[in-house]
Amino acid sequence: MEIKVNAYAKINLMLDIVNRRTDGYHDLFMIMQSIGLYDTVTVSDDKSKKITITCNIDGIPLNEKNIAYKAAEAFFKATKKKNKGIKIDIVKRIPHAAGLAGGSADGAAVLVALNELYGTKLTNDELCDIGVKIGADVPFCIKGGTLLAQGIGDVLSKVKPLRKCFILIAKPDCGVNTGAAYGKFDECGKSHTPDKLGMLCAVQGRELADIASRMENVFEQFIDVPNKVDIKHVMREHGALGVCMSGSGPTVFGIFDDKEKAVSASAELKPYAKDIEITIPVSKGCKIVK
Repeated sequence: MEIKVNAYAKINLMLDIVNRRTDGYHDLFMIMQSIGLYDTVTVSDDKSKKITITCNIDGIPLNEKNIAYKAAEAFFKATKKKNKGIKIDIVKRIPHAAGLAGGSADGAAVLVALNELYGTKLTNDELCDIGVKIGADVPFCIKGGTLLAQGIGDVLSKVKPLRKCFILIAKPDCGVNTGAAYGKFDECGKSHTPDKLGMLCAVQGRELADIASRMENVFEQFIDVPNKVDIKHVMREHGALGVCMSGSGPTVFGIFDDKEKAVSASAELKPYAKDIEITIPVSKGCKIVK
């Protein structure tokens, strides 16, 4: 038997680091949004008594370093189900090390798939309790949609869904290490605090232009991303309502109310970005398709 899950990427409409905690983690304030760019994760049972991972691209760990592997281990430990052997096949479309939670999305998809495969009937909240132990973004990637994330990213609250729009994402040909990015915050601090209340009010009001104009990511204050200025300029010149970096970078995205404007911008971004996609908001983090 096999279960196939679409695992959706995310962007951060707002990301603020509130403070560094005594346990080394950071308290965050994030407005997170699932987008239609997704990996496909297929989980099937076999008789190997092992966890086996395959992937369509190079450079992705296929062992216990992969969040998908950790998710499977955490599932069996939490449910006390015996692992008779599973195979996890990942078809990646979400760029790697991009600030789009690709790895966390894959881990979330494994939990959702195993819950279905083993008939454990865990709720999303129960899956999130397992997921947070392997990655702070995993709970959001399980639930998805438009959510306020606080704590280390594990305290999720519903907000009004983002209106229909077109999201142009552009990832320069580089990656950002998330741990190193937080280390920069610990070293440098921040020079400006995003308007969190203003963004919450904008999200609840659902006015797209108001939301887009308030987008802000505190990592941009101390993370240097090649071509970021050029990418933002191109998006704005072609009518983006707002532009921002996602996660710890390096992906930059723009919100458009017209697809043709996004298409026009994407054509001009090719000299500055390796991965360019036009997508839309989605209401789920994971979707079982088989």
